[in-house]
Amino acid sequence: MTDKFDKTPAASPAGQVSVSKAATTAPENIKAIPVRHVGRWISGVVVIGLLVALGYAFSQGNIQWQAVGDKLFDSNVVAGAGRTLLISVLAMVLGVILGVVLAVMRLSKNPVTSWVAWLYIWFFRGTPVYVQLLLWFNLALIFPVLNIPFIYKDEMTDVMTPFMCALLGLALNEAAYMAEICRAGIQSVDEGQTEASHALGMTQAKTMRRVVLPQALRVIIPPTGNEFINMLKTSSLVYAVTYNELLRSTSQIGSTSYAVMEMLFVASIWYIVMTSVFSVGQYYLERRYARGSLRSLPLTPLQRVKTNLAAFSNRPSGGVSA
Repeated sequence: MTDKFDKTPAASPAGQVSVSKAATTAPENIKAIPVRHVGRWISGVVVIGLLVALGYAFSQGNIQWQAVGDKLFDSNVVAGAGRTLLISVLAMVLGVILGVVLAVMRLSKNPVTSWVAWLYIWFFRGTPVYVQLLLWFNLALIFPVLNIPFIYKDEMTDVMTPFMCALLGLALNEAAYMAEICRAGIQSVDEGQTEASHALGMTQAKTMRRVVLPQALRVIIPPTGNEFINMLKTSSLVYAVTYNELLRSTSQIGSTSYAVMEMLFVASIWYIVMTSVFSVGQYYLERRYARGSLRSLPLTPLQRVKTNLAAFSNRPSGGVSA
């Protein structure tokens, strides 16, 4: 016969809280104490100190800041900035068009066209832009006359104007880099797309134009925007071929007014403004072409600011509840 157990709860020891009472007691709020990042504060103070010292050094230098403000919108400076923008846009357009052609030639199964494209890219990527500009500028030394039978004939000095030298020097050099960018974009498209197009009866040229290149733009666009921003700064090298762009315009004013450094500051401000404007355009262009590859587009800078402000204003005061 089994023993009977007493099922009545034993008396709680003195000072011990019962389980039911403890379960009904609400836990206390957790007070989150942020971790102190001493290194961040020290590095921040050091950086601010260096910036203050740099600003103080420039304020004590022999710089006529009034001349910078007076010449910032000078007619010659604005005209030079316009010519810089013009030569950069034209050189970039020609570079992109020729770069696409060279990329297709490089990927061609024809060994002649592939080899010629590789040789072009090898030469123009292997020589500095400054040297290429001087070669075009002094082309009349080896070809005094440009003679295309039954089409055109003229003195080379009349053909190779400063504008033409600048355009050819920048555009042909840019085409070599754009060829590699376009080639990488084309190769990023899955080969099944090409095979499916051929199965539908599309030609090689139509497949490239209607199927491959539109998909490759997502890879081509970001570095192309970066190349254009770099082109704006590289255009200052056409100073060597006497093309009157921004740097040459400001240098001429500086040499006559003896405000050399001040005019260099003016040129720097214009370059920074132009590159900043096109950097914003590049960001939104990249965001547009990323729609097909991302589930959700990244927030724009304005949207980030609004989100951070909303999170800061809705942040609860006091401790964090459990």
